Amino acid sequence: MTSGRPARRHGPVVLLGVLSCLLAAACTHTVDGVPRARPVAAAPASAAGLEALLVTTVPSGLPRLPDDELDPPAGEKTVGDIAGYSADPVHERTVLAGYGYRYGWERFWGDRDSGRLTSVFVDQFAHRSGAAAYAADLARNEAEHFGAMLIENAPELPGGCHLLTVEHGDPHARMTGPAALIWCGHGVFSVSVTAMAGSVDAAEQEVRAVLAAQLDRLPPA
Repeated sequence: MTSGRPARRHGPVVLLGVLSCLLAAACTHTVDGVPRARPVAAAPASAAGLEALLVTTVPSGLPRLPDDELDPPAGEKTVGDIAGYSADPVHERTVLAGYGYRYGWERFWGDRDSGRLTSVFVDQFAHRSGAAAYAADLARNEAEHFGAMLIENAPELPGGCHLLTVEHGDPHARMTGPAALIWCGHGVFSVSVTAMAGSVDAAEQEVRAVLAAQLDRLPPA
């Protein structure tokens, strides 16, 4: 399908020099598993339509970070934006074309004082197989980067979701503390949720709850 894995995704990482964060994206290659009731709706025909499907609040109560106060800005992501995260944008465009990448949207919540952060990435593809492959590859990239083991089909998550926890921060990855990351494929969407918190348990509780809320807002897989 592709000529290589997608680059590790480095999106908005600085809140005007105050809040730094890790960004990670993507998910798995299967979507069957724990059933959830979801609204019946067609996949968005534009990035603006995708924006309307993203969660607006998170269980931790962290405040929303304005898109334009992040560098680079959060919000809409095009093929060019995602390719720009790679050291070889030209090659990355070829890789993304293989997945059938269309567009994405990202949203952040955070606290300047504590360094806590929650992010949601939703990317849309031309077909579900591309979304699943993209998600799975990005999850593997992050696991390799942190030298950690992905938990596949983690308990109480939809089938095929990957869970990764990181006990200690990694300055090189701009991760300031304990974190949990989940990647899930859902029809033509890949969904990634990342949380940095005071402990791994708190971060995992956040990503699980945010993921459930986000999947409930998307069209059925």
